[in-house]
Amino acid sequence: MIISASYKTDIPAFYGAWFLNRLKAGYCKMVNPYGRQVHRVSLKPSDVDGIVFWTKNIGPFLKYLPEVRGMGFPFIVQHTINGYPRALESSVVDARRAIGNVALVRNLYGSRVAVWRYDTILFSSLTPASFHVDNFASLAEGLRGIADEVVISFAQIYKKTRRNLDAAASSAGFEWVDPDREEKKRLTAELVTIARANGMQLTVCSQRAFLAEGAGEARCVDARRMEDVAGRRIGAKLKGNREECGCFESRDIGEYDTCPHGCVYCYAVQRRSMALERYRRHNPDSEFLFEPEAGAHGDRDGGRADARLTLFEG
Repeated sequence: MIISASYKTDIPAFYGAWFLNRLKAGYCKMVNPYGRQVHRVSLKPSDVDGIVFWTKNIGPFLKYLPEVRGMGFPFIVQHTINGYPRALESSVVDARRAIGNVALVRNLYGSRVAVWRYDTILFSSLTPASFHVDNFASLAEGLRGIADEVVISFAQIYKKTRRNLDAAASSAGFEWVDPDREEKKRLTAELVTIARANGMQLTVCSQRAFLAEGAGEARCVDARRMEDVAGRRIGAKLKGNREECGCFESRDIGEYDTCPHGCVYCYAVQRRSMALERYRRHNPDSEFLFEPEAGAHGDRDGGRADARLTLFEG
């Protein structure tokens, strides 16, 4: 099984000590965000084919990566670098510093480890299409020779996303829009050309409607890339976690509403205040990234689980 750590939160930036503790323990527990069932997930090297880290700041996790590799776990780093104004990303590390950290990961762990993510693409008075073209070009030039793939996606406007965007726009004095498909495809086409000029393949995550000539469908959890990193065959099957997702099968061990970065377009956080409070309450010695609220089903204390506790041992 490939472990995803995590598209629900930023484990490398904020929860590195917890993650390493769980690797040493050989398992973690997580709560299904929909049914609230508790699942035990094996993190034994014999059960884990590899790990995909998702982050906007690998810096705090750099000190842990040698031990992760030393324990026998191949890994890929999906690193978002947007370079957006602070009104949109209030607490994200500076883009140039992030590029330097990704370069270090690439140099230490190989040319196939690092994938750049330019997502989520938000159209606003601060970030119109022209901003994205110029900004993407600058970032792509900085990442030339460091990343061979860039993944993009466009903002999906869920109810909570709209609420957070509206609040941020009112507070910071900007406007945001959700343009039509053709405008998004035009931007994709321009970004494809820029990516290609910098030695990168551009792929689009779970949004086939915005594909343009030269763009591919993203496999953010990519068993073939993991094979290149691991130097061995990985028998994962294609099994995305949502409609149009092109990923290979994985198990995500994160928890929603725990990332305190404060990105106003984020789909994984209802309110930043909640994420900050959960971050403050986090216990790095817990079996869970965040202890489940009352009503979660399963064995929280290590005894015999009820029938709804699912074991994922590989």
